[in-house]
Formats: sequence, C-alpha cells, structure tokens
Amino acid sequence: MPFPKGKRDWVSISEMGAVGKIDERRSFDVVGSIAIIEVPRGSGRKEKAVAEGILSMHSNIRTVVKKVGAHEGAFRIQKSKFIAGEKTKETVHRESGVLLKLDINRVYFSPRLSGERLRIASLVKRGERVLVMFSGCGPYPLVISRNSLAKEVVGIELNRKAHEYAEFNVKLNKLKNIILLNGDVRTEVKRLKGKFDRVVMPLPKGGELYLKESFSRVKKGGTIHFYVFLQEERIPEGGLELVSQELKPGKFRISRVVKCGQVAPRCYRVCFDIKIL
Repeated sequence: MPFPKGKRDWVSISEMGAVGKIDERRSFDVVGSIAIIEVPRGSGRKEKAVAEGILSMHSNIRTVVKKVGAHEGAFRIQKSKFIAGEKTKETVHRESGVLLKLDINRVYFSPRLSGERLRIASLVKRGERVLVMFSGCGPYPLVISRNSLAKEVVGIELNRKAHEYAEFNVKLNKLKNIILLNGDVRTEVKRLKGKFDRVVMPLPKGGELYLKESFSRVKKGGTIHFYVFLQEERIPEGGLELVSQELKPGKFRISRVVKCGQVAPRCYRVCFDIKIL
C-alpha cells in the first residue's frame, strides 16, 4: 500500500485569501484589479448593480467582469464578459512576493491556488532543480523561485500567449534562475538535460496522461506533485488508481494528499505528493 502507515495525511488549503464576498451565498475572485463574478441564471438584470457595488466598496478593483461558460479547450481558458469599470481584460496580480501580468481571457490563472503554490515553494530545499509542467503565465515558477532556495526552475507551457506573459513576468520580477520553454510537454521533456528533484503537474484534467514523462525526469527520492479533480467520495482512491495505471507498483508511495480547492459541489482539486522510491 503506497500510503504512509497509520492516519492518512490530509490537508485542506484555505481559498479565501483571494476571494471577496458579494453576499452570504455568492463570492467573487480577484485577479489584480479585476473582479470576476458568477451571475446566477435569472439575475442578469441585477449584474450591473452588483458590479457597481463592488467597485464602490473596493478601491483596489477597477474592472468587473462575469464568467461566461466553463473552462474550455486545450488551454482551459474561461471567457468573461465586461460589466463595469475600466474596459480591460489585462491586469497585474500580486501574489507571495511576485507580480504576474496576464490577460484573464487568454491565460488560465486561478488566484484560489495561491496557498497551494506557496505550499509547494515551502517544500523546495536549497539547491533543488524543479520542473513545472503546464506552467502558464508563470505563477508556480515565480512563486517557487521567489520563496525558496531552488537552484533552477524550468517551466514548460504550450499556450504561446501564456508563455510570452511568463517571459515578461520573469523579467518584471528580476528572477535569474527560471528557464521557460514553449511547446508540448512530451516533446520538451526529451530535450531537457539531467533529472529533477521535484516535478509539479498543475493540470487537474488529463494530467495523468503525462505521468510517464514526469517519472522519466524525476530523481530517485524526488517528488511529483500530481493534481486531479475528484469527487469527495473518490478521495484518495480515485487518484491512486490513476497513478497506479502509469507508475509501477513499488516504485512510488503517496506521502501526502492535499485538497486544494472545491470546484463544484462535492468535487475538489486534489494534489497527490508522490515520493519516488
């Protein structure tokens, strides 16, 4: 059994650091100076008033948009529609000592993962080489670089626009130990030299398809941080099944299971910290 003996190590990361309240039932995300609200069906007539109320109560917010549909496509982009304030989709977000410039309609980014990104950074030891797959506009590489003593952080991202933002953000934050690659993970990992102490896989939908590539690049004794969406009743067994399909028994153990965000009723984003034996 790849779980540690005794009580399983469950952790829940608070999401409320980057979330503001509309009322007791609804909440909104804040990315930089943009508030992203979710408007219930039948409430379209009230959205303008809600948006103007947010702008009047929060001086740091200059734009309010609403979600339009779910995350879609290979890049998991979520569209939004402008409601009030400054008409822009581009902003600069501050998190854990770094600045992140991005366009919310062209780049996947969740402020709710700030606590989880900082958790990963806190685990990185002096001199580690860290690989971040699906690195987007750079939140994981930048937070790790700023908040750890990693020797090198490599990010791979397929979305060209996200990669361009990541390159800009590295320069914006004056960080020197980050290398960014634009391309498909399966292709780019083959070009990398040496192995890594830690591999981060922040792609919760379909990430299991890249576990073999991750395993090929991590050192013995290293760690893979694998993310997946799971129904509450399937935690942790559902994730273990996916990992076991790709990694050989006896070659790994699950050292920690972290619930790091509720994405739907009884459905969570879960991180499995996988120790390579």
